[in-house]
Amino acid sequence: MIKTFAEKVIDFNRTLHYAGELPEGFLVLNPYLDNPETMEVMQQFYHQYYNDSDQRKFLVGINPSRHGAGVTGVPFTDTKRLYSVCGIRMTSAYTHEVSSVFMYDMIEAYGGPAGFYKDIYINSPFPLAILRRTKDGKWLNANYYDDPDLFEKVKGFMIASLKKHISLGLDTSEVFILGKKNADFLSKLNRTEKLFDRMTVLEHPRFIQQYKSKDKALYIDKYILALKGGGIKDVFSHEFTNRK
Repeated sequence: MIKTFAEKVIDFNRTLHYAGELPEGFLVLNPYLDNPETMEVMQQFYHQYYNDSDQRKFLVGINPSRHGAGVTGVPFTDTKRLYSVCGIRMTSAYTHEVSSVFMYDMIEAYGGPAGFYKDIYINSPFPLAILRRTKDGKWLNANYYDDPDLFEKVKGFMIASLKKHISLGLDTSEVFILGKKNADFLSKLNRTEKLFDRMTVLEHPRFIQQYKSKDKALYIDKYILALKGGGIKDVFSHEFTNRK
């Protein structure tokens, strides 16, 4: 029996485990192991929006934040929007995540979650949250590229994860990368692994919310135009896309 897109994603998340090394001061957070309710709401989400075998476009983040997918198991989705927009309640946690605000405003403009998720699959090359310890002992969100040694240690896991994402049933003719630094690192992987034919870069939701909020509507239009196949006028994206 052929598995649906939802079942493939759920299987991927169920078996998700990072057993590699990390530099001192870094920690990987696996929400599926830390909170049983995360597994439950994640399954509800994918059964609700991905219960088919359709091919989808791939929107690629960096790695989950501890307040978004690091809690809900759903990329760029905090508990507030998981309930208010998707109708899925999480009782063991309550989170607000800045990137989730932009993403769901964009999804609403796109046509709503049913239409958006019918077309688009979101995940990250490193699909688990990464934390780093500060000098005063606090743990903060970290990106896989924040430390050269961290990137080298997780690179193999990232490549394997991207290949697994593609095997779910993704269109590899064009991939949409969130964040220019993220794009620079993924372009290096793509040159050797030949995963995607073309890469289009979009500004990261957190960057837009924090630094470009007055132009938010323009960025939403840019996302939708790119994702619906209208192309985007962006110098960096053009140079990146045509880079050999």
